[in-house]
Amino acid sequence: MKKKIRILFSDIGGVLLTNGWGHESRMAAAKKFDINYEEMDILHDFIFNVWEMGKISLDDYLDTVIFKQKRNFTKEAFKRFMYAQSVQLPYTLPWMIEWKNRHKNIKVISINNEPRELNELRINKFNLHDFFDAFVSSCEVGMRKPDPGIFLLALGIAQAKPEECIYFDDRIMLVEAARKVGIHAFHHNSFEDTKKILESLE
Repeated sequence: MKKKIRILFSDIGGVLLTNGWGHESRMAAAKKFDINYEEMDILHDFIFNVWEMGKISLDDYLDTVIFKQKRNFTKEAFKRFMYAQSVQLPYTLPWMIEWKNRHKNIKVISINNEPRELNELRINKFNLHDFFDAFVSSCEVGMRKPDPGIFLLALGIAQAKPEECIYFDDRIMLVEAARKVGIHAFHHNSFEDTKKILESLE
């Protein structure tokens, strides 16, 4: 490779998979289960970060956001709907696994914001161990992007200098957060753009 890159960091939701529990999924849930979306969203914003950092369980989150009042559906039915929202995005993951297999000297590590239950589901459902060598997930480390601490922790786990790493994220703010600690960070706009970036480094 032209640049001496030792580590590829990547987000998961918005790059490889759909977001685990984004606003579109919450709006779909509100419609399906006949929930007041505005009220649900206020409660979600109030507590989601706490869940995403692993401080509370999915049941705790749902008790606050959905089941503060009696519902005509079960918690298990709602969980099944939540889990079904995770879908693999076209092209990116299979191609990046192939790319990794061509560059066995490069380690691949996630830096992702994800609640524990969704994180575990998505890793197992989509065989993400086939791509990632390690996961720096907000629910496990108690920090979430854009906290610079999570990027510094990832660098420490990788035992790599920032200039030896690249990072992909679908959110500009988080790309900029990675750049502030010196990582070569790129905005993931599409599979084709990310493919070109990686191929340009070969």
